[in-house]
Amino acid sequence: MLKIGLTGGIGAGKSEVSRLFAVHGAVIVDSDVIAREVVAPGTDGLAAVVAEFGPQVLREDGALDRPALGAVVFADPERLKALNAIVHPLVRARSAELEAAAAPDAVVVHDVPLLAENGLAPLFDLVVVVDAADEVRMDRLVRLRGMAEEEARARMDAQASRADRLAIADLVIDNGGGLAELSDRVDEVWAELAERAAV
Repeated sequence: MLKIGLTGGIGAGKSEVSRLFAVHGAVIVDSDVIAREVVAPGTDGLAAVVAEFGPQVLREDGALDRPALGAVVFADPERLKALNAIVHPLVRARSAELEAAAAPDAVVVHDVPLLAENGLAPLFDLVVVVDAADEVRMDRLVRLRGMAEEEARARMDAQASRADRLAIADLVIDNGGGLAELSDRVDEVWAELAERAAV
């Protein structure tokens, strides 16, 4: 089994690379998806969040009210730490379950947006960074996601710098061009990963 950490700054195209890896046969472990799963209605995770933050973080249907919770935790670093102390261990445990269920020769791709920020590179056999210049990412966020330029800049500034991400990369997928070039580069990287997994 080859454990890959996949990351990239907002707007770099990490989600598209993850999708292309899945088409090639990678087992995708998406930490954002898992983070939502572990606080779904009826889970111990949601019960723990409600115990910590109160019933005002629930919607009428019993699901987590993400904007309400976000308003609390993003205004207070200590409250954010409390939330992370609940959610992160659950995400790690579920990620480990998914990885353990993969075939021995699988390429398991952990899609982790904040891999660099949280110092997680040592957990993986290889780190793959999806990279694009800041101005390219800004253009995508404004043009494709409809963000205001100030919001896009704030999101980018809240993440690790491009240099910090590239410093932990074993392999870099340049996504400064179009989808055809990206697909070709992913094919190249996949061939290398599959070869390493077979060793």
